[in-house]
Amino acid sequence: MAIAKSNNKSIFIKIIKYTGVFLAVLLSLLFLTPILFADKIKVEIKKYANTKLNGELNYTNANVSFFHHFPSLTLTLDDFDLKGAAPFQKEKFITAKEVSFGINVRSLVFSKSINIDQIYLENANINVKVNKEGLANYNVYIASKEVPKKEGESTALRLEKIEIKNSQIRYDDQSTAIHFDLLGFNYLGKGDLSQNVFDLSSNVKIATLNMFYQNEPYLMNKKVNGDLITKVNVNSLSFIFEQNDLKINKLPVDFKGKFDFLKDGYSMDFTVKSIDSDLYDLITAFPPKYITWLNKTDLKGKTDVILTLKGTYNASQNQAPDLNLDFKIRDGFVNYNKSKFPVEHLNFDFSTKVPALNPEQLIVDLKNISLNVQKGYLKAKLYTTRINNITVDGSLKAAIDLEKLNQALGIPDITLKGILEGNSTIKGIYNPKTKKFPVANATINLKNGYLKTPYYPNPITDITVLATVNNQKGDFNDLKVTLKPTQFTFEGKPFTIEADLNNFNDLTYDIKAKGTLNISKIYHVFSQKGLDVDGFIKADLALKGKQSDAEKGNYTKLDNKGTLEVQNIVLKTQYLPKKLLIKEGIFTFKQDKMAFNTFLATYGESDFKMNGYLQNVFNFMSARNGVLRGAFTLQSKYINTDEFLSVSQATPTDSKTTTTAPSSAKQTTGVILIPPTFNLQFQAYAQKINFQGIALQNANGALKIKDGKLKMQNTNFNLIGCQVTMNASYQSITPQKAQFEYAIKANDFDIKRAYNEIKMFRKMASAAEKAQGTVSLDYTLKGKLNADMAPIYPSLIGNGVLSVKDIKIHGMKMFNAVGKKTNHDAIKNPELSKVAIKSSIKNNIITIERFKFKFAGFRPRIEGTTSLDGRLNIKMRLGLPPLGILGIPILVTGNKDNPKIKIGRHSEDLEETKDSIN
Repeated sequence: MAIAKSNNKSIFIKIIKYTGVFLAVLLSLLFLTPILFADKIKVEIKKYANTKLNGELNYTNANVSFFHHFPSLTLTLDDFDLKGAAPFQKEKFITAKEVSFGINVRSLVFSKSINIDQIYLENANINVKVNKEGLANYNVYIASKEVPKKEGESTALRLEKIEIKNSQIRYDDQSTAIHFDLLGFNYLGKGDLSQNVFDLSSNVKIATLNMFYQNEPYLMNKKVNGDLITKVNVNSLSFIFEQNDLKINKLPVDFKGKFDFLKDGYSMDFTVKSIDSDLYDLITAFPPKYITWLNKTDLKGKTDVILTLKGTYNASQNQAPDLNLDFKIRDGFVNYNKSKFPVEHLNFDFSTKVPALNPEQLIVDLKNISLNVQKGYLKAKLYTTRINNITVDGSLKAAIDLEKLNQALGIPDITLKGILEGNSTIKGIYNPKTKKFPVANATINLKNGYLKTPYYPNPITDITVLATVNNQKGDFNDLKVTLKPTQFTFEGKPFTIEADLNNFNDLTYDIKAKGTLNISKIYHVFSQKGLDVDGFIKADLALKGKQSDAEKGNYTKLDNKGTLEVQNIVLKTQYLPKKLLIKEGIFTFKQDKMAFNTFLATYGESDFKMNGYLQNVFNFMSARNGVLRGAFTLQSKYINTDEFLSVSQATPTDSKTTTTAPSSAKQTTGVILIPPTFNLQFQAYAQKINFQGIALQNANGALKIKDGKLKMQNTNFNLIGCQVTMNASYQSITPQKAQFEYAIKANDFDIKRAYNEIKMFRKMASAAEKAQGTVSLDYTLKGKLNADMAPIYPSLIGNGVLSVKDIKIHGMKMFNAVGKKTNHDAIKNPELSKVAIKSSIKNNIITIERFKFKFAGFRPRIEGTTSLDGRLNIKMRLGLPPLGILGIPILVTGNKDNPKIKIGRHSEDLEETKDSIN
């Protein structure tokens, strides 16, 4: 017995001894292995980065240890910074406090290659960017076939584990207008990533998820937890999402699909669904403002949500996937803040389709929405297709107390009252071009209406609406709309409108409106603070007649009368890039005329005072092609024509990767657009007009706008100190191009001042740069203007006379070169007096007809051409004193800054140079 105990004790001591030795050896290896192989690891990793990465890599320090991610042997890089692939090579792709690479110890000891089988990122910022052309910054890894292996020096990426902790990922894809923010991102992925086809098992936790599409937020501040299984095919760059169980806040979501990278885009087939989920859990996935509402709401019911995105995205071929959404609520119950009258039996069945992500092909199918509040009910359906040729099928039946509905739903900060009754059906096609209108029979009746919002302290009260729409034949001829009456009271002032409209092909109307509307205060009822519109309208109108009578001039059959008074009204139309402010205006209606009395307006820096009338007003407002006629006297202290240039949005620039996913869009100017349906005449006077930096003083004349063209007749103004008379016409061709024609006479203007102050004069008369003196101009010119309202020089055609009264030319390089070449210094600074210079413009060339002048005993004769970019082809004869009988033939070529002089007869050279310029 004693011997047995002694043997057991000996065995125990040996186990402790060997265990201690083993642990000592193991600890020694754990400490020594990193030291022994550190240099090899660092060298191989550096070689790997140089040969396999297409982006700049930087870090401050590298450490090899078993203890950083025990029991893995890892190389840890501190302050890791990896730049993106072209065209993002100067921008950061991945930055991290530390990045660790797990080293396969067996490959380190027994192989010449080092295998990396694990990657750890901690406190990382990952910014993924894709530009509009589909080029991505994440293409930093160079495939093996691009870098041939060399025997004995290879480092392989054979990943089995990827772990990311407490990181941020921002994905900004401008080719698809999709932006994601993943904040507080934690990820653990396992699988044999060294294989060409492998399964990747993942666990993901996201503290905050934000999603934007076309800069509109769809998900904000959502928590995500999920387990995912993804089949990855490296050869075809294909991803199959086989099993993905996610939770967005409390909403369970199943996500399956396939995503393939193509040469010029993506192929995708995604299905996201949440079936038989609680309505409460669904709302938790909504934006934060609804979560606040949810805290006070008793919410019950079941929901189904199915979202699919299927097809190919290829920007170059305008291909996009189909988007489908189905959403159902069954037997819902909503009770906000313990209302006495909850919403019960809420049922909602809605689906929408967007083929090829094209909004014009949008299909909306609201199969059913129904609910009850106490004894009240609302039931509706609506089906529509397309945008340009709309197919409609809908119905509405309602008898409900809006106050009880509002309290049950808890619509924030809005008080809504009234008894709403509705019985409507509509079915058919709506297409204004073909005069189609759906068959309809609709009645809407609102009694004792009341509306109060947080944006204004006082409500709109006594709202009464009785409206009917009837159409039995499905066209504009049979359409009838009545309002009998519509009225409301605001700020103690009632407003009433009654209308009876029939036959929208030849509109028969009977409209009465009476009351005062304070536009500023009504706007504040509906709008957010800071978006102010001021002004009021006071109406006492009775309009009765038929559209065809207005068109045919049968004005005795019209019975339009009354007054309309406005103050501080802001108007904006498609033809004006800025807002027009009508400070004051009293309009009197009589038959087809709308008389303007004391009409004062401003537009940007410009001001206007008008008196006159408009004719055919109602026909213009009701008909698509109605022509608005009128005649006015217009006075202004200042008109800035540059403010009337149309504005178009250019393509958005790169978005910044922020949680608001902003994008900036630059604006480009366009030509002044003239509405084609205006037939207006103005007798105008303006003290000052600014046009493209040219200051016109005391302008007056007749202006006529007709058929999209503006004409100026006998217009006089003062320009650079001289009196100018001009006749002109202008017409916009497109928003980016226009054509013009004018004839101008200017007497005795200072040529030096003209060159300094008028850009077009500098361009067309570049030779006047060194000139001083007085000239007169009688010229006609026509051509086209670009989007900046600047002339397109090759399009210019014109001719006329420049009459020189007294000019001195000093330092002009052409005359300096002639004087030097001919050894006659006096010709360097010629003086001209009483010379008429005729010229014409065509095909970018100014042709100068032969003219003569006398100077210091010389009798020069000049003719030839000069291009609008300054090239010269001038033929001169320098008549020598005393009578000019003997002369020197001279040919001037080159350009105004570097003229080239040839002396002698060079007619052949002249013709060759003409050909080269033309």
